[in-house]
Order: sequence, then structure tokens, then C-alpha cells
Amino acid sequence: MSTIIERIKKELEAIETTTATEEIGTVIAVGDGVAEIEGIKDARMMEMVLFDDGEGKSLKESMEHTSVLFGLVLNLEEESVKVVVLGDGARVREGMLVRRTGKLLSIPVGKNIVGRVVNPLGEILDGKGAITAERDMPIERVAYGVMERSAVNEPIHTGIKAIDAMIPIGRGQRELIIGDRATGKTVVAIDTIINQKYEPKETRPICIYVAVGQKDSKTARIVRELEEHGAMEYTIVVATSAADPSPLQFLAPFAGAAIGEFFMEQGMDALIVYDDLSKHAVAYRQMSLLLRRPPGREAYPGDIFYLHSRLLERAAKLSEELGGGSLTALPIIETQEGDVSAYIPTNVISITDGQIFLETDLFNKGIRPALNVGISVSRVGSSAQTKAMKKVSGKIRLELAQFRELEAFMQFAGDLDEDTKKRIESGRRYTELLKQDQHATMPFQKQVISIFAANAGILDGAPIAQVRVIEQEFLALIERDKAVFEKQIETERAISDEAAAELTQMIEEFKKTYAHLYA
Repeated sequence: MSTIIERIKKELEAIETTTATEEIGTVIAVGDGVAEIEGIKDARMMEMVLFDDGEGKSLKESMEHTSVLFGLVLNLEEESVKVVVLGDGARVREGMLVRRTGKLLSIPVGKNIVGRVVNPLGEILDGKGAITAERDMPIERVAYGVMERSAVNEPIHTGIKAIDAMIPIGRGQRELIIGDRATGKTVVAIDTIINQKYEPKETRPICIYVAVGQKDSKTARIVRELEEHGAMEYTIVVATSAADPSPLQFLAPFAGAAIGEFFMEQGMDALIVYDDLSKHAVAYRQMSLLLRRPPGREAYPGDIFYLHSRLLERAAKLSEELGGGSLTALPIIETQEGDVSAYIPTNVISITDGQIFLETDLFNKGIRPALNVGISVSRVGSSAQTKAMKKVSGKIRLELAQFRELEAFMQFAGDLDEDTKKRIESGRRYTELLKQDQHATMPFQKQVISIFAANAGILDGAPIAQVRVIEQEFLALIERDKAVFEKQIETERAISDEAAAELTQMIEEFKKTYAHLYA
């Protein structure tokens, strides 16, 4: 325990000024947002340097100035260092003085950053006033070791039935959301953030949405949607636009991880969405080529795997000795024509603890979320489910697996036996049941009742078009007459045998009362 505390102390000390005498260099070459600097040979990797505007201010005064221009040291060479400009590269010119700050790149974080929109340097983008910094969090740091972590065993409920039932996500897990353009990847992530409003305040995770090179209009729309659903009160947005320099886009996910670690180390839970790491890889490739780093496969630099692994390894569930906080990561990857075997997708798949694969064909058929249950998997599995969800979700997975096989076979078979027809009809009803509209998230206790009812036969004999109507009517009936069931499942996280028996009885009565829905 003491060694861990010592390590954290050392990391915090590393971002303090280390040079008693100021070291000043000169820009000898500049172009495409990269400056080559001579004279600061003691500069460290990931150290911030300050481009001097020549007005004779002290280092402290310059750093407090609103139009200050920073650079980030990324190449340490024999006679010089190469620095990427974090801002308008056109302001940097040859002969300009550059001053070391002695600080590794860090982002100022405080509890009042919640509900705000910032850039990767911690600068305000929403115009709502300054943020009080409690601590400077290093953007890059070594992930927690195995002995400092504990098992992932608490769920993050997404509010999406298909995911919570079959591909559960645990607090501290890294679950990849992958699919082609416009298949609903961001919607799944945003719905997960919105669904956290159903969690009790004391256990509700702080959510961080990182926009990497997204259009400003898309980020603004997402912020507006979060505000409309009351989710911005526990959400932080770290935004970079497609027009921002590649170094800022490269830093955005790391800045988000640093903010998440601030809350995790205080024993709280945090959820971070990286939207998306494909654009992040492109930004890093662009920056690396400008820094004259040798290109490898698809012109990506050789350390592109390490880039994403050191980012995603920071997601963790800490041990009780360290406060028991967690950081859950939902990285997003965009594929081309559903090719999950491409370079960046396979890299990230091998780093994460499972993937949610969204398929274009299913999306076009109107199945939303367009979840391919065959390829999608959670490597944490039922360890991240409540007892109630674990009890009801086993059958649905089996039914859908059988349905997928039979559906493929059905295209070639002209005459099917009765048992096969029943299985196909059952699979179609389950598929319809798992459809959900955008932002129509469902608390887990309602999900449990819905799936329990389907398993108990409430959908038997119902036309496909009436499946969702039956579900809504039954949930409304439970809320009206037996709200105690929902409360019991929510608090105990399990279905008692008595509740199961009474629910089964209610299903029989419902089918008689609402017989017109089965006609």
C-alpha cells in the first residue's frame, strides 16, 4: 500500500517545476504545426514549452496570459527537440524564443468541471465561467497494476435491453462499440450516459464524453440532447473539432482519461466514451508523419498499438485499499464495409474486454440497435450482471442463437416442421422485443420484468406487430397495480420465487384481459 502511495506522490511531483534556472531555446525551423527547437537539450518527453511573444513577461505572467501558446515536446533528438504546437501554428516563426515550463502536460481538474464543456488543455468552451482546479492531473501516466485492481463485478446499465441482457458491461471494463458509419454507435454510447439518471445519486457514475475530431455541429447537438434529458448534471464533454490541429485531437482521449482518474481516485465511478478512436489514430498518424517518424502498416507509426493500449489500460476497478473507484471505457471504432479485420479495429479488439458490433444490414432492416448478437461479446459476462438479470437473460440468448441458425437455413428449405416454425416465430418475437427507439432507455428493473414476461410466454401467439404494444401494456399494468415488484427488483437486484409466481399469474390474466392484442 505504501509503495502505491509513494508512486502517486512521485507522479504528482513530476508535474511541478523541476528547473531552478530557466532554460530558453530558439525555433530553428517551423512548418505544419511542428517546430524544431535548439537550446533546450534537457527538455523531457511530454513536457510543455511556452512560445515567447517577446513582450518580456516572466514565465508565470506568460502562462497566465489568455493568448498564451504552448507546445508539446514529442521528439528528443541529438541536437534539437521537435515540438507540436498546441494551437495556431501560424503564430510560431523562426527565431522565436521558447521557454521550458518544467511541467509535464497536465489538465486542471476540480469537482465543478462536471456539467462543463472543455478542450484537452482544460480551456472552457461553453462560456459559463472559470473552473476551480483542485488538482493538475497528468495527461499521460502509467496504468494501475494488477495488484492494485479488483474484479469487475458491478454493472453499468446501458438502458438497452439487448446489451444489458446479453452483452453486460461492468464498472471498470473496456467494451468496444464497433460498426460502419451511421449504424448508431454514438447513440448507444449517449443512451448509456442518459440511462445513468436512473441510478441512485450516491452510486451514479460521472460520465465523460470525448469528441475526437467531430464536427462542431454534432458535438453541440449531443450536448443539447444531454441537457434535454438532464444528463449534463453528471457529464463532462471534452471536445475537439475536425478543424483543430492534430496534436489537440491526439490529446483529447488522454485528457478525458485524466479527468476520469481524478474521480476514480476519490472512490467514485466514472464512465468515459471515446468517440472515436479511428479519428484518433488518423490524427496520431498525421502528427507522427510531420514529426518524421517512420511509417509502418497503412502509414500508421509502429507504436499505434501502444498508443491505444496505454490509453485503454487506464480503465480499471481499483481495490478497496485504494478506495474502490472505477473507470469504465467505451471506445468507438468506425469500420469500412463491416471489415473488423482491418488494422486499427483488430488492434482495439485485442485490447478491450469485448465488443458491441453494430451491423449495417440489420440497421437498414429497421432493427435498432442494429446489434449482431453473434459477433458481439462481453468477456466479463454474467459477473457484471445483477442476479435478476442473470436469471432471465439465459433463455433469450439461447433463443436468438437458435433463431439465427434457423433463419439462415430457412432461406433454402421449402417445407419446415412445426417445431422449427415455432422456434423461428419465437426468435422473431424476441428480436422485435429487443428493438428500442433512440434515447428510449429503460431502467434495469423494467427490463427484467419485460424479459421475464417474454420467457414466461406473454408473447406466445401474438402477431409480430403487437409485440411492443403488449410489452408496454404489461409494464404499465405492473406500474399501476404492482409497483412493489419493480421496487423490490431495484433494491434487492433479484427476483424472489414469490414474485416470480405472482408475475406468472399476472401474465395469464393479462392474456385473457387483452385477448384483442393476440387476434
